[in-house]
Amino acid sequence: MTDLHVPLLDLRAQYQSLKFELDAAVMQVAESQRFILGDEVVAFEKEIAEYLDVPYALGVSSGTDALLLSLMALGVGPGDEVIVPTFSFFATAGVVSRLHATPVFVDIDPVSFNLDPGLLEQAVTSATRAIIPVHLFGQAADMDAIMEVAQARDLYVVEDAAQAIGARCGDGRFAGTVGTTGCFSFFPSKNLGCFGDGGLVVTRDPELYHRMKIMRVHGGEPKYYHKVIGGNFRLDALQAAVLRVKLPRLETWSRRRRENAHNYNRLFVEAGLAEGPGRATFDERNAVLLPKEIHAEAEPGFYHIYNQYSIRVEKRDEVVQHLRKHHVGCEIYYPVPFHRQECFADVPSSNGSFPVADEIARTILSIPVYPEMTDDMQQHVVETVAEAVDA
Repeated sequence: MTDLHVPLLDLRAQYQSLKFELDAAVMQVAESQRFILGDEVVAFEKEIAEYLDVPYALGVSSGTDALLLSLMALGVGPGDEVIVPTFSFFATAGVVSRLHATPVFVDIDPVSFNLDPGLLEQAVTSATRAIIPVHLFGQAADMDAIMEVAQARDLYVVEDAAQAIGARCGDGRFAGTVGTTGCFSFFPSKNLGCFGDGGLVVTRDPELYHRMKIMRVHGGEPKYYHKVIGGNFRLDALQAAVLRVKLPRLETWSRRRRENAHNYNRLFVEAGLAEGPGRATFDERNAVLLPKEIHAEAEPGFYHIYNQYSIRVEKRDEVVQHLRKHHVGCEIYYPVPFHRQECFADVPSSNGSFPVADEIARTILSIPVYPEMTDDMQQHVVETVAEAVDA
C-alpha cells in the first residue's frame, strides 16, 4: 500500500493556481474600504446572471439565507406546508421550520438521490404552498415532472441548487433557473466557492426580485424606512471579488470533476467492484454502487457537476475507518434523514415510510473528486476501497 495522502478536498491547490488574481482582488476591496454590497457585488450579480441566463440575480449571505429569503418573500409562514426531500443538507427543511411552516417529507429516487416526483401528488394537501426540490451532489432533479405537479396545483417551486452551480436539467436549462426561485451556495467546498459564506437567489419574476432585494437589507426602502420585515442577508464585497475571479474557471473545474468521476467508474469496474453506474442493489458483482448521470444521453452540457462523487457500500462505517487509516479523505453526506432528526420528531410526516432514504443514509459515502486530483490519487482511492470491501 502506497503512503499517498488524498484529502477529500484540497482548496490550497486551487488557491495556488489563482493566488496572484485572488490576492489582487482582495487587496482592491481592502483599499476601497467598501466591504458590504457595493460595486463588486453588483458586478458579480451581473456576471452570474449572464452565465445562468436569468434576468435577475441577488447575492446573499449564504445558501441557507437564499432559501430563507425566498420563502419569506413568497409569504410562507404558519399554517403552510412545504414539500422537501427527506434526504438533504439540514438547511432544506430547517428554513421551513424557522418560518413556523411545516416541512412535509417525501422519499427519494434510489439512483439520483433526488426527490422522487412520483410521490409528490400524494404529499400535496390544501395547505401546501411550495416544493423545494434539491439538486443533490450536483445532479439536477427531475424538474419537468416536478413543475408539472407544481403548475397543476399552483405551487411555488424553490430550487435548492446549493450543490449544483453549472449543472443542467434534462431540457438544457441550468439547475436553479426553472422554478420560482433558485438558491445557490458559495460555501468554500462548493464547485464555485468563496472565502467564507455566500449565496445567491435567482428568479425571472421582476416583482419578486424587487421584494427580495428590499428584504435583503431588513426590508428598508429607502434606508431606515421599512414597509416589510426582512433580514441581514447581504453578500459582502470580499466574497463577490473572490467569486468574480473564480467564475470564469467554473466550466473547466466542472469538466475536470466529470472526467474524474468517469475515471472512477472505469477504475471500479476494472477492479471488479461494480458492473457500471446506476445499480440500485448490492450483489456479488456489485459490492460498490456507482452514481449515474440521469441525463447523460442529453449532451451537450454538464448534467452532473459532481460536487460530490458518492458511492454506496455495505458496512460503510468499517470502510470509512479503513480509508481514513490509509489517508484517504471521505465523508458521509448524510447519515440521518430529516424524518429521523430529533428536532423534527413532532413533524407529522416524520411518521411516514422512507425506505429509500433510510437505505441510502446507511450506505452512502463520498470520496475525493476535486479537479486537482491526479490519476495516481484516484487509483489509490479505488485500491483502498477495494481493500476495505475485501476485508
